Amino acid sequence: MCGIVGYIGDKQAAEFLLDGLSKLEYRGYDSAGIAVYDGAKIRVEKSVGRLAALRDKIGSNMPKGTLGIGHTRWATHGRPSDRNAHPHTDCSGDFVIVHNGIIENYLALKEDLIEKGHDFKSETDTEVVAHLLEEVYNGDFVSSIREVLRRIEGSYSLVFMSRKHPDMLVCTKQDNPLVIGIGEGENFIASDIPAIISRTRRTYILNDGELAVVKKDSIQITNREGEAVTKKVFEVNWNAEAAEKGGYEHFMLKEIHEQPKAVRDTMSQRIAKDGKRIVMDELKWDADYLNSFNKIYIVACGTAYHAGLVGKFYIEKMARVLVEVDVASEFRYRNPIVDENTLLIVVSQSGETSDTLAALKESKRLGAKTLAITNVVGSSIAREADQVLYTWAGPEIAVASTKAYTTQLILFFMLSLYMAQIRGTQSPERVEALISRLKEIPAQVSETLSDVEPIKTFAKQYGFNEDVFYIGRALDYEVALEGALKLKEVSYIHAEAYAAGELKHGTLALIIEGVPVIALATQKSVYEKTLSNIKEVKARDAVVIGLAAAGDTELSKYVDHVITVPQTDELLIPLLTVVPLQLLAYYAAITRGCDVDKPRNLAKSVTVE
Repeated sequence: MCGIVGYIGDKQAAEFLLDGLSKLEYRGYDSAGIAVYDGAKIRVEKSVGRLAALRDKIGSNMPKGTLGIGHTRWATHGRPSDRNAHPHTDCSGDFVIVHNGIIENYLALKEDLIEKGHDFKSETDTEVVAHLLEEVYNGDFVSSIREVLRRIEGSYSLVFMSRKHPDMLVCTKQDNPLVIGIGEGENFIASDIPAIISRTRRTYILNDGELAVVKKDSIQITNREGEAVTKKVFEVNWNAEAAEKGGYEHFMLKEIHEQPKAVRDTMSQRIAKDGKRIVMDELKWDADYLNSFNKIYIVACGTAYHAGLVGKFYIEKMARVLVEVDVASEFRYRNPIVDENTLLIVVSQSGETSDTLAALKESKRLGAKTLAITNVVGSSIAREADQVLYTWAGPEIAVASTKAYTTQLILFFMLSLYMAQIRGTQSPERVEALISRLKEIPAQVSETLSDVEPIKTFAKQYGFNEDVFYIGRALDYEVALEGALKLKEVSYIHAEAYAAGELKHGTLALIIEGVPVIALATQKSVYEKTLSNIKEVKARDAVVIGLAAAGDTELSKYVDHVITVPQTDELLIPLLTVVPLQLLAYYAAITRGCDVDKPRNLAKSVTVE
């Protein structure tokens, strides 16, 4: 997944394709490619690495033609390489496609197509679509594509090109963005507006399930059944910089709002079709393997470390295995007790975090089995670990991690359920019930994001305080740690999170009149105790903002303000409660005039000790 461009008109396509892809470089990618129809055949050029590598490969021999598609890839299936780069073709080279997203049933489709004689050249899920189109092609390009769409499952933006139909491009989307730029005697396709903003500001924004036939002088948009769809032209009035952010003021805010999709993509292929089991084909663990470990370590830094604390709670609660969490920068310097009976789980968004990579290598040297949770296919940590679980969050540009954290929580939750299934520590009924709630989370995150006005108000009201405290118990405490870190990172406010039950052991000395306290109270098992702790800080005249599940009528009696999130199982509610904390940090930073996407003294990926 990452960037898509397409061109049809009277000008040379390659020039636009490369320029359009360069406008999408901010999204992050690991390879790039273009395909251009030259009047006889489709020429495909692609290369691992940056666009510069593709330009160098092409050199002065630029593809000639007025019909073409291009892509920058962020790997999900298959490591970064020339052969895994897009565009992808069928056996004959007659059909070429580019794709953002994930084809969930690609493996079953691929096995069937191989039996029918198709020869695959890549490890990607995307190539399946090209071969499937070749298999079902009936002479009618558009109706054949509709048949392909009936057979594939997942999330996608797709653009199709055919040597047999050189007068058109066909595109469609499901859960991934796609726009059509309207020109004069030429039209454009892109995954994001920045790719086309220098060529046109008149666009159609495709909705899920719509299919567009794009010719140089016409655009026809229908639904999946072929019924015409009337769309309004969207006039882009953003500048180029705003366009990169999708109209959001900052990448951090954009990425906060991308969390429903990131969560959906990360869980999508890991739930059995009947909704009763977690499926992790990447691991293929059995009871003997899991029972061979007497301890699990989770090792990470920063936000990933906070995700690991939640992961410990999940694994111990559901799989009943002892887990220890450690910061990577300290782990290998304390002579940890690690041997062949240890499983080490390392967590890193980038897969390049120096301290985490060093801890991984040291643990392997001591005989431990290793599992990586990362967002970047082919990263150093992914290559070094014995096994890998990928979060499919897409590129994260802002320094402050948001969607990476939520997808890490999703993977830890699913991993703990997977382990519980194998070990028999949770009943099938309980597993099914939790999976049912898990499937609701993307929509509930969207609901949480739907009304940010109260959070903006709190940020303006308290954003110039120099101290803010967060309190919670059980999982609320783990989330409070991440909430405090976000506030520190982007607003430079001194923020600390405390286990609410520890207040009497010293921390209450810091609570004075008017100091803001963010109190999380979503864990039913310790709810009454949390209320008692809230009363303690209110008795010292703190200003308390409570965070509760919808329907809670008790908390408002003891706090000054209440933020609610949708109801769900208390194990899953961290995925919802962290969202208003991210927003609170963001809007506090805006209030204080901070550089949200590039906080002072910080880097996105820490690749030195």
